[in-house]
Parts: sequence; C-alpha cells; structure tokens
Amino acid sequence: MKILAIETSCDETAAAVVEDGRRILSNQIASQVEIHARYGGVVPEVASRQHLLSIIPILKQAMAEAGVSWEDLSGIAVTVGPGLAGSLLVGVNAAKAIALAHNLPLIGVNHLEGHLYANWLGDKSIDFPIVCLIVSGGHSDLVLVRGHGDYVVLGRTRDDAAGEAFDKAARILGLGYPGGPAIEQAARAGTASLPLPRAWLKGSGDFSFSGVKTALLRLAEAGKISSVADAAASFQEAVVDVLVSKTVTVAKERRAKQVLLAGGVASNGLLRQRLAENSPLPVLVPPPNLCTDNAAMIAACGYYRLQAGKTNGLDLDVIPGLKLG
Repeated sequence: MKILAIETSCDETAAAVVEDGRRILSNQIASQVEIHARYGGVVPEVASRQHLLSIIPILKQAMAEAGVSWEDLSGIAVTVGPGLAGSLLVGVNAAKAIALAHNLPLIGVNHLEGHLYANWLGDKSIDFPIVCLIVSGGHSDLVLVRGHGDYVVLGRTRDDAAGEAFDKAARILGLGYPGGPAIEQAARAGTASLPLPRAWLKGSGDFSFSGVKTALLRLAEAGKISSVADAAASFQEAVVDVLVSKTVTVAKERRAKQVLLAGGVASNGLLRQRLAENSPLPVLVPPPNLCTDNAAMIAACGYYRLQAGKTNGLDLDVIPGLKLG
C-alpha cells in the first residue's frame, strides 16, 4: 500500500510517498526558514502564501521521485492539526481535491501522532506498550502508546514548550532563529556553569520551561552572562535534564517496553545521548531529518489509520488546536 501524504502545519511544505507504513519512496520538503529568519519567527500569513506557491511543485516532485502514478496510490493522508490555520488549510484543501479527483481514501492525521510514527519508518521492531516523548516548538508531551491509535497523555507542558523555550533563549542570547540548532551549536563551545533552575513538578508528568527561560533573561539583564557559549550550554542542560528524567521515570512507572523520542527537538544531540544513556529500556529515535516536520511521518501514520478503517469525508476540516489523546 502506497500512501501519498501532505504536511503544511507550520512553515514547511512537504509531500511524501511511503509504502506499507515503513518504506520511504520519496520525501520532499520546501523549507521557509530563510524567509522567516529575518523576522525572528514564523509569520503565519507569509507562511500560508508560501505554501500556496510551493504545494503543487512539491507534490509533483514527490510523485516523480517515488516513480508512482495516481493509480498506484492507496490513499492520501494530510495533517489536519495542530498548527497554523492558514497553513493547514492549504494542505487539507489540496488533499481533498486529489482524493475527489482520483477517488482515493482521505485520511486526516494529527501532526503529533505523525511525529510519533516517524519511529516506524525503516526496519525497526517496536513492542507495545511504549512511552513516547514528543518535543517540538509548540508541544512537550509524554504519551503512553498501548497500541496503534491508542494513546494516554501522561503529561504536557504547562507553559512554554521545549522548542519554544529554545527559541526564546536564543533570542535572549542573540543567537538568531531557529533557536534549537543555534543553542545546540553554541553550547558545543561552552560548559554548563550557570545556576539555572529546573521545574520538576513532582508527582506530575507535566513540564514547565518558562522559569528557566526567565532566569536566563534576568541574568542577561543583570549583565551576569560573560560567555554566550556557557549560557547556551547551561540552558540546554537544564531543559534536557528535565525531559530525560521525567521520561525515564514515567516509562518505569508504566512498565513500558520501549521509549520513543519524537518531534523537532528530538534532533538535539544532547537529548538523544542523555536519553539513551539514562534509560534502562531500549530507546528509539528517528534520524534527525525525520524529527523535524516532514510528510513521510504523516504517510506512515496514515497507513495505520487506513488499515484500521479510519478515513474521512470531504467535509474534513482543520483543527489548529488539536491535541493528542
């Protein structure tokens, strides 16, 4: 079964073709990073307009790379949320048009669920139940996965998501956008020497990163940051420390068989390293190019939803605030 997928939740216009939920036949992405870098963050209206310009060319590239025709496809999957409303609408309307024109099943996919299913791409062995940490610019979720489509959310961020916190910290330190890669690169030349706080929120699987961000800001305002590299390393250490500790604790409590890492922040090298070192359970992490927004993960998720008979009609609409579970 070959699934064509579209992902336009934020500022990446992406299309992919995946076979049987595992084998990537194509995975094309048109990035808008350079466009939004001048503003220090994603401008929704600009993102929507750029999606309109890119969606047809990127679909053609994905189909050509995969070497498939419309008749070879078993369905079309598309991100319906969460994300920017205008951006999501471009992808959903394109998917609906294709489904109608070629009589293909239409499969709406939760963007966060897609990130989780990036772990299924390739030849990995995955055994339920699983605890998955999904960390991105807008989300920091701890999820118990009991089976395909069977989720229990064990914790969420109460304020800033991890990726959002990295973006804000990078802005404070003058490191530019996107903040996650900028913080990680600067941290390589520094040591985690600043006394930044951790919000443990004991007895809960929830996260909070506004406090550590504010602490960094106060140090900067007081002129107490002598080394940007040390500040970046300290901030990264504080965020990763909480993410890893809570994930390992929850995985033990829930008697999970494996730990999965997903989302854009999952491409952070220190997070990947620390989770692998501290987890007593096997840890699966997608390669960095499948951690950031892409359509292959949406196709993988779409395959399993189609297998379960979960399809949508042409009244499918976007849900910008969609949650997992």
